[in-house]
Amino acid sequence: MAHPIGAEHHRSHRSGWLRAAVLGANDGIVSTASLVVGVAAAGADRAAVVTAGVAGLVAGAMSMAAGEYVSVSSQRDTEQADMTIEAAAIEQDRMAELRELARIYEDRGVEPGLARLVAEQLMAKDPLGAHMRDEIGITEVASARPLQAAGTSAAAFTVGAALPVLAISLAPAAVRVPVTVAVALVALVVLGAVGAHLGGARWQRASLRVVVWSSLAMGATYLIGRLVGTQV
Repeated sequence: MAHPIGAEHHRSHRSGWLRAAVLGANDGIVSTASLVVGVAAAGADRAAVVTAGVAGLVAGAMSMAAGEYVSVSSQRDTEQADMTIEAAAIEQDRMAELRELARIYEDRGVEPGLARLVAEQLMAKDPLGAHMRDEIGITEVASARPLQAAGTSAAAFTVGAALPVLAISLAPAAVRVPVTVAVALVALVVLGAVGAHLGGARWQRASLRVVVWSSLAMGATYLIGRLVGTQV
């Protein structure tokens, strides 16, 4: 469906949850596939492999949620601190802050008189918002949302991790490792393509990047599993 003239379809508003979703799903597929492939390569039976996979899924989802929440909360705390500093500066010397805002617009190419007029009008409506956006670069779209990031990441990790767990559980013992690797790689290609599409990027490069690094991870754990299984 074509968009009306002047109504471009931007994607930046997706950056927060999209990053968390892609990271969570990618980590769920790669880490869990690597885990079950390594355990299977060591010669463990199906029950042990599935147990390891489920444990990895639960632990990974909780870890991703906690990590995202702590990380994004720290970002939010920094934003709040900057907001407090800026609000105090506006309260103490509003005219100095107005001149600072006008200079920002001048540096971007706006004629000085017009820059002053724009700064005055914006500060009359929302002085703190104008400075947070144009001086510091914090907008509503890009602001930190810890709960959104944590929930999205945990859910995406769980969905991603379920694929290799199901593959290793259902595949015949003789081919469980190659089947799991194949399922993981196909899922990663699809994930890379979907993430690139939602972000407006080329899917080929995104998919190739994730497949190459994920193959290295699964290959490393397979070799370690074989080595450990032989030694034990």
